Amino acid sequence: MAQNSSCRKRPNILITGTPGTGKTTTAAALAEVTELHHINVGDFANEENLTNGWDDTFDSYYINEDLVCDALENLMEEGGNIVDHHACDFFPECCFDRVVVLQTDSSVLYDRFIKRGYSDHKLASNTECQIFQVLLEEVKENYPDDIVIILKSDSLEDITKNVETLTSWISNWSPVV
Repeated sequence: MAQNSSCRKRPNILITGTPGTGKTTTAAALAEVTELHHINVGDFANEENLTNGWDDTFDSYYINEDLVCDALENLMEEGGNIVDHHACDFFPECCFDRVVVLQTDSSVLYDRFIKRGYSDHKLASNTECQIFQVLLEEVKENYPDDIVIILKSDSLEDITKNVETLTSWISNWSPVV
């Protein structure tokens, strides 16, 4: 999956963060305002049968990351995508023009996990992931600093502000030449 943003007419954005930080809500709202294509990787993998079975511990499918990248290749080359997923290290750097890391206060996140009915193991694992900023570190290791933005996502007001911030960025985006 090798492409150059100079070939794209519209940017590709990755929205990542610990489960429960508002990735899907933010991506859907941003897609509605900008008319970019929202791709929820978990849903996409399930719809396209790009999974390798079920994980009973986390109550979710194992996503075959290589198959997902292969299936998304043409869409990413065209541009105009908002990709929403908690993991990001398997996507090639060249796929994205902006990488957004959503962060939520641990107490707010914990309450969201409880409302979702997470198992004790899944709740503890995801809370630790946020506290230790695992996904932020993953982003820093895999993407250049100049395309990364960290946004607070504790409330609907934060999400609205984040959508406005990203919409402004999209309006001003131009391909790298």
